[in-house]
Amino acid sequence: MSTTTPTSADMTVPPDDRGGPAQPLLVVRNLKKYFPVRSGLLSLEKKFVHAVDGVSFSVAKGKTLGIVGESGCGKSTTARLIARLMEPDAGSMIFDGEGVAEFGGLALKEFRSKLQMVFQDSFASLNPRLTICETIAYGPQAHGMPAAAATERARTLLARVGLEPVQFSSRYPHELSGGQRQRVNIARALAFEPRLVILDEAVAALDKSVQAQVLNLLQELKAERQLTYLFISHDLHVVHYISDDVMVMYLGQVVEMGPVERIYGAAAHPYTRALLSAVPSMDPAHRTEKSPLSGDPPNPINPPSGCRFRDRCPHAQAVCASAAPALVAAIDDAQDAGSLHRVACHMNDPHSGHTEAATLMKSAA
Repeated sequence: MSTTTPTSADMTVPPDDRGGPAQPLLVVRNLKKYFPVRSGLLSLEKKFVHAVDGVSFSVAKGKTLGIVGESGCGKSTTARLIARLMEPDAGSMIFDGEGVAEFGGLALKEFRSKLQMVFQDSFASLNPRLTICETIAYGPQAHGMPAAAATERARTLLARVGLEPVQFSSRYPHELSGGQRQRVNIARALAFEPRLVILDEAVAALDKSVQAQVLNLLQELKAERQLTYLFISHDLHVVHYISDDVMVMYLGQVVEMGPVERIYGAAAHPYTRALLSAVPSMDPAHRTEKSPLSGDPPNPINPPSGCRFRDRCPHAQAVCASAAPALVAAIDDAQDAGSLHRVACHMNDPHSGHTEAATLMKSAA
């Protein structure tokens, strides 16, 4: 083993970084996934659940993209499509400048070694018949690492996530608490030395004190290992704390995305504002006295025409039913050519015909 001390350049640029910091680590374009629905014997029409319907985004290297939205909006399905745990119906994906699998470029095995996932259910994610050390070492061994080296890496990672190897290496998952099991899952993900880690509700099942510890650990590991995170959560406080950018999804589509402070401080989409208004506040003067949204999300088998949020939007007009809004730069940021704040709403488009768009343009000017 080399004893050479890494230079500052080595610590800031991963050895397999091809395009430099300006090139996004992950680019997703027009990702789609429809699930067929069982129909009756006499039904001739095939029906599909529009789980993910034309999702496009990019994740910068060393950053955290938080994905939020109501249950059923397509967050977890998007994560599984990116990890190739299920095949997309359409769309393309570029990882550090190269296509993935059938898109031409990285083989699936190589891509999966660069991307790992941490799931919500820490117990179901672990094999109950393997010890903690065997669990972490299994992946690297499957990719060709000698058993002794894989075991040594597993013990080192256990220590890094706050679990003493002497005490925890030989234990089984049922002997650990939920927070300890999630630390094991994080260590297992890091055993491949990935560049992108997808965290799907990874701290949702933990109590608040343990949740804070795990979030701080994730932040430390991100800085140490130049990791990029895709962080999925219902907890908007947690997303605000850990994310650099935020993407808001509704019924399989992206309705708003941008830097975290822009989303939380100047949300432009009515759905995003409704989500933020539902967050509990410690200030009695800012209590939510009525539900910010009425009704339930539409049927994903037969989504509404035009804007999918229009049936629940207090600003809906005729144009919202006739045409789907494009994801374009927010009016508030129109003067900033480099703005990354984007919104899919007719009120944000001065040429849409929505009567409130002109008012927003005047206020922005």
